[in-house]
Amino acid sequence: MSTPFSPERDELGRFFTITGQRFREGETSPLEMFSGAIDAEWHRMLGGPGYGDFCTETAGMVIGHAPMKGLGEISWVRAYENMFGPLPEVWFTGADGQVDEETLAQYRKTGTVVSEWDCGPTTGDGDDLVPTPRKATTR
Repeated sequence: MSTPFSPERDELGRFFTITGQRFREGETSPLEMFSGAIDAEWHRMLGGPGYGDFCTETAGMVIGHAPMKGLGEISWVRAYENMFGPLPEVWFTGADGQVDEETLAQYRKTGTVVSEWDCGPTTGDGDDLVPTPRKATTR
């Protein structure tokens, strides 16, 4: 029986599921962590007991964390929606608990998320290269 997690940890697990799938498929473009609340949970877990097990359970591999800044359309939203449905509000919540109402409203209206990010996942195998940041793109 699994232990209930916080919404942030649940969503981090979903993010890792998409990450693991992309890595197994050979995808090399970075996935953008745009939620301050979920990233804060990631930082709380990094290197702690259970992190490796959490990664393996959700992604099928250990997931590393790397700084990578950018601004643009979040590339993995469609994959998330196909697996789990619409992004919940926690994705639009900062580390301070404040919801970015403007970005959330835009997502609900268009189905697209355009945001800044400052980190993302790596394969965690020790030989990771941090990708070159992408410039802003919109549809």
